[in-house]
Amino acid sequence: MVSSRLASRRSAVVALLGSSALAAAQPALAQQAPAEEQSDVIIVTALKRSQNIQDVPMAITALGGEKLRNLQVKELQDAVKFIPSVTIQTTQPGFSQVYFRGVASGENANHSGPLPTVGTYLDEMPITTIQGALDIHAYDIARVEALAGPQGTLYGASSMAGTIKIVTNKPDYAGTYGAVDAELNTVAHGDIGGVAQGFLNFKLSDRSALRVVGWYRRDAGYIDNIAGSRTYPVSGITQDNADLVEKDYNDVETYGARMALGIELDDNWTITPTLMGQIQKTHGSFAQERSSAVSKKLQTVQYNPEGSKDEWYQAALTIEGKLGNWDLVATGGLLNRKDRTESDYSDYSYFYDALYGSGEFLYDNAGDLVSPNQYIQGRDKYRRQFGELRVTSPQENRLRLIAGIFAQRQTHYITQNYIIDGIADSITVPGTDSDIWLTKQKRVDRDYAAFGELSFDITDALTATGGLRVYKYKNSLVGFFGYSDGYSSRTGVAACFDDPIVKGSPCTNLDAKTSDTGSIYKANLTYKLSPDWLVYATWSRGFRPGGINRRGGQPPYAPDTLDNYEFGWKSQIGAFTFNYAMYREDWSNIQLSFLGENGLTLIRNAGAARIYGVEFDLGYRKDGLTLGAGGSYNDAKITKDFCQFANSSFDCTIPGPDGADNALLAQAGTRLPITASFKGNALARYEFPLGNWQGHIQGSVNYIGKRRSDLRDAENAIKGEFDAYTTADFSIGVKNDVWRFEIYANNVFDSNGVINSSVQCLETTCGDPDGVSGTGGVFYDYAIRPRIIGLKVGRDF
Repeated sequence: MVSSRLASRRSAVVALLGSSALAAAQPALAQQAPAEEQSDVIIVTALKRSQNIQDVPMAITALGGEKLRNLQVKELQDAVKFIPSVTIQTTQPGFSQVYFRGVASGENANHSGPLPTVGTYLDEMPITTIQGALDIHAYDIARVEALAGPQGTLYGASSMAGTIKIVTNKPDYAGTYGAVDAELNTVAHGDIGGVAQGFLNFKLSDRSALRVVGWYRRDAGYIDNIAGSRTYPVSGITQDNADLVEKDYNDVETYGARMALGIELDDNWTITPTLMGQIQKTHGSFAQERSSAVSKKLQTVQYNPEGSKDEWYQAALTIEGKLGNWDLVATGGLLNRKDRTESDYSDYSYFYDALYGSGEFLYDNAGDLVSPNQYIQGRDKYRRQFGELRVTSPQENRLRLIAGIFAQRQTHYITQNYIIDGIADSITVPGTDSDIWLTKQKRVDRDYAAFGELSFDITDALTATGGLRVYKYKNSLVGFFGYSDGYSSRTGVAACFDDPIVKGSPCTNLDAKTSDTGSIYKANLTYKLSPDWLVYATWSRGFRPGGINRRGGQPPYAPDTLDNYEFGWKSQIGAFTFNYAMYREDWSNIQLSFLGENGLTLIRNAGAARIYGVEFDLGYRKDGLTLGAGGSYNDAKITKDFCQFANSSFDCTIPGPDGADNALLAQAGTRLPITASFKGNALARYEFPLGNWQGHIQGSVNYIGKRRSDLRDAENAIKGEFDAYTTADFSIGVKNDVWRFEIYANNVFDSNGVINSSVQCLETTCGDPDGVSGTGGVFYDYAIRPRIIGLKVGRDF
């Protein structure tokens, strides 16, 4: 059965790519490249206006559309390899967290937890959700911009540590053209995948154009779900996974489309409505298991079906024009996202049964014990609405202003069914079929702001800039979480105080709000030593809104802030570029999130940290040879003791609530987790004539150093640290004005670098460091994709 499924997959991919290649073989005209790719100049919009990247006084990395193609970038995770200041942590497609400059405390991205520290934008619209960045397929993308350091004055909440901007190619009034691209690839230890994608830019008139983009991608699986069994100690019931054993079972299908219409109303006013949507289906688990049941990498033993379906669409409208000689931009949009997930949760059941005898309380209507096997069926629905209006004074003026107002609202409907089949009605959460636990909540995050930056040319070479953002946020969380009152007399239904507010819940045991107003600032001095060399000094502040702790008795958590003190320069000497930044960042009132009792996430403002760092990029481009290197070093440590129960003096000898013993979880000087001290990359590419064609050969190498998995010492010791790893990529190809062919290999030496690790419950339980259960712990390590070799063919028309 499994082998026939694999054969059908291969046949479908080959047929799809074959038909795409035939479609590409029609007569065509040469594609027109975007203007910014016809020279060495990279134009960015980091300061919400178009500028040469070398004139922007901040640390910014930009990967243009041509470079994204050359580097085989299909998604954000691929791009992050070449952005030294950025780290990405993921559990599967669509569930990724991004970090800048070591500003990471180990957040678990729980639906009721803190917002991300990094904002993500698609063109003008913020698309950051609590689940993480949208997993946008990277095709027909103009560039990806990575803005390091707090971007609070212009980009607001959740751009505390930095901002990622994904900028799409706009409709082009110059003519009608397009392209079709196809790829077939194979992953080491795994299956066959591929991509079929294309775009059409259609000139409607001299002042209007339509751009349509579509893609289908299949990422091959490489994790094997191997045979296993376990016996639950209390009941003696044995469970196996024979019906789920499968090789390469973590495959992914991604398909979507984007449409943008550009209309020039006159010489001053333009409107651009856009619509983009994507569906992504995953199967299986993306983690290799570390346990006594598994002896090889890229294997796991899962006892329940796993997978997800993530679908979203974004509609946006941007109006650009002039009021006198001032520029005006009005933009707004809507993002709707929903996902369904299935997850194995049997480790939780097994270890609580083995260590604490919890299986004794799981029985059917006849009073007989049932298998404690547990799994999760989840459903999340997001709805984000956003609007911004801003004006910009003429850039040739000595005194320049950009100012605006901003508002957004995100509603998140949360459903998590924790299911144990066959349990008695008395211990089933009312209104569900067989839930031992139910989470049914509505979360709303609101953010309003007025912002501005004022620049003044003190001399022709020296410019001073000041920025301000005044904000108000209001966040709420309402609904139900917990057990039935027949299973627990303290939590869940037993703790309800009102009838159901959220549809589908049995009652309400959570209804809380938090809000705050405040302001953040920025100051910058920029000095031009020459037209090709500037130096700058910046102080900037970012913030992240506070939120709700859903566990009873826990207060809301407050905002945290990041202060950035930075000095840098940008220089270009002939064919060489050298950009450098050094900084200190002070992180205050850190929102620390971790799993507590019953696997509930707790968030506390319980820490302070400082980061000393440097980052650089070097480049050389001449006579067909391109060389580049970039790197970052971050010394990121907490500066106060991290206590189990937080207090204003960070003194772990002060008892907790009701005189409970406090504990030192990590002492001052402990490194922050997730981010390596050093991350670096190097690239070499040579382009050369080959008759009427142009050939190229390219190689790159990426290195990520050793990292802590957890801020807390005990948990870090249980899960273990992430080892350093190096990857190398290689490609060779040819192209002319119409056709292009390329062969590439990513992760040539098949590195098994780990970027994340998790357990299904408390590390001291599911990790079982003392081996009391007789099996030791079960850990899930999320490794980078193994070596992948691909063949690409494309045609412009």
